[in-house]
Amino acid sequence: MLLGAASLCVALPGLMAMLGGLAHAGIALEERKLPMRFSWVACQPNCRGWVSAVGTVTADSPRDFDEFARGRQLGGATIVLDSSGGSVNDSIALGRRWRNLGALTTVGISVQANTAQSASASIAPAAYCESMCVFLLLSGTTRYVPETAHVRVHQIWLGDRAKDAKAATYSASDLTIVERDIGRLAKYTFDMGGAGDLLSLALNVPPWEDLRELSREELRLTNLVTTDMIAQPGSPNAAVIELTSKPAQSLREQCGYDRNNTRAGAIDQGG
Repeated sequence: MLLGAASLCVALPGLMAMLGGLAHAGIALEERKLPMRFSWVACQPNCRGWVSAVGTVTADSPRDFDEFARGRQLGGATIVLDSSGGSVNDSIALGRRWRNLGALTTVGISVQANTAQSASASIAPAAYCESMCVFLLLSGTTRYVPETAHVRVHQIWLGDRAKDAKAATYSASDLTIVERDIGRLAKYTFDMGGAGDLLSLALNVPPWEDLRELSREELRLTNLVTTDMIAQPGSPNAAVIELTSKPAQSLREQCGYDRNNTRAGAIDQGG
């Protein structure tokens, strides 16, 4: 796999809310490291709802998504990402599925609150999209990144040697696999309407360095962001992104060429 008592009464609710937020952040971190899971977040009657995609992309993820999508009308759906990355080739396969659905992509943590009276859903924007998650984000026909979200990149690497990449040994066959998958990733990037700047930024960060967080300017430069506005969850148009620029469309799509799905390979771009 290519990775005083009165004061107490006033302060306590705020303290509990803060602790609850910290607990939620801890849970979200753990979920980002687990195999990716998909769930439908309903918010009727105020909005259509969205797909929550949380975790690391594995060899099972494309098949898991196919099973999740079976019987659901997901054309044009919004997919909310919170992920630390994962398998390069399986992310490419998953991203092509999402593009074929005409999906919209964004970064966030889906939060559902159930009370005795009702159930509500919202998207917490302070989420992470790292490593190959960034290329999943690229698969959306329209893409939005909240101001407080974190989008971070680095090089792809052999998954079983990424943790101690400098000390590991590599054969000519290993280098062939890396070069092959860089080529696949480059083709996918341009098919999705991404810019070469995205590959340049990612491929300049080796696995022994911290991931590079993209600035707002770099998000636009790489074409990862196609809009700066999104309807708020709970509003009549929630989960429907308002366009402020033309949806991403590659030259191959404009000319009517078919895209070929890439088989899963051995490289992992772990987070």
